[in-house]
Amino acid sequence: MKKRYYRKLVDELLQLFPCVALIGVRQCGKTTLLNQLSSNWKILDLEKASDFDLVNHDPDLFLRLHPDKVVLDESQLLPALFPALRVAIDSNRNTPGRYIITGSSSPELIKSIAESLAGRIAVIELAPLTINEAFELQQPAFYPLISEQCSLNDLLALTPNKTIQDISNYWLHGGYPEPWEKNMPRFRKLWLQNYLQTYIERDILRLFPSLNREKYRLFIQMLGQTSGNIINYSNVARTLGISQPTAREYFQIAHHTFVWRHIPAYEKNVTKRIIKHPKGYLRDTGLLHFILHLQNMDMLLTHPQMGASWESLVIETILRELNSLGVHYDYYHYRTGAGAEIDLILEGEFGLLPIEIKYSQKINQRNLRALKDFIEEHNCNYGIVINNDEQVRRYDDKIIGIPFACI
Repeated sequence: MKKRYYRKLVDELLQLFPCVALIGVRQCGKTTLLNQLSSNWKILDLEKASDFDLVNHDPDLFLRLHPDKVVLDESQLLPALFPALRVAIDSNRNTPGRYIITGSSSPELIKSIAESLAGRIAVIELAPLTINEAFELQQPAFYPLISEQCSLNDLLALTPNKTIQDISNYWLHGGYPEPWEKNMPRFRKLWLQNYLQTYIERDILRLFPSLNREKYRLFIQMLGQTSGNIINYSNVARTLGISQPTAREYFQIAHHTFVWRHIPAYEKNVTKRIIKHPKGYLRDTGLLHFILHLQNMDMLLTHPQMGASWESLVIETILRELNSLGVHYDYYHYRTGAGAEIDLILEGEFGLLPIEIKYSQKINQRNLRALKDFIEEHNCNYGIVINNDEQVRRYDDKIIGIPFACI
């Protein structure tokens, strides 16, 4: 089993909160992470009929009988559990580390947590393996550095920890753990095929029984071409033959079931006309490439979606790694009416950090104009260009280029 960076965060939060929630896309490794807990935890899988019946018969009584060290896997299947958890936690509010709940593929899960368990629970969004986890590398220093308001000189000391071949391998195949464990091309293809079928025909239809299955299936296929672009809901609706509100609902379902990343526009600029439409990405590049039928690097590098796929890889890597550290931040994209664009804006206690993403090794100074202007207008400490250079380079006094191999 691959070592997950999230384990340290789970242990920390269990020392502070009565309950910890692990949420994330199906098959991202939540159950595997739970199985690495100490043996005194009682783990119940609510997808298993006997475990479900045990809890569902009387959730309040069950939690009174099991007041400590209980894991409830796939908790979204039992909505009555959440008010019962609130009562159980409040009966002994000052004792941390009593319950862990997990959930996948359920927009209602976050709503239940917010309504019943606010202030009583810490939430961790688990994701498939990052490239560093897939190759069992130590977590790069890049992430604690940027989350602690480091200087550019600190970043200049970063060194690559993976090869361009490793990067290409991970980029093409994505980060779902089971295909990495098996490491067989035929298995990976069949696994992704069955994964999509299960996601649509079991998870989505169970959560949204009135949803048009065929329309949503076409929508998921359409996300392959939509990934990395400004979202035009009316175009999507017209293509699928659905209403615009339904198209918006489809995007919300895909985001809240963790297969799609909704990235809002950064609008905090009073001097320029800002494009306020969101962008989005399929979160896992392996899933994206499966949908686009890209089977090798030659096909990927010549495909029109190559640039968007690379952006998705870099953005997801950064967000997943920061999440595993428990860093609080918001993320955006930025585009002006004049066409100036920045791929990722991070905003948190560390300040405002603009990040431009390039696949190439060499960077043309003309391509940095939008980044320079944004840094000046928003008084940022610095900006970053993620690329495929062989070493970290300083482009000017406030812009640094960092190879993806360093992050």
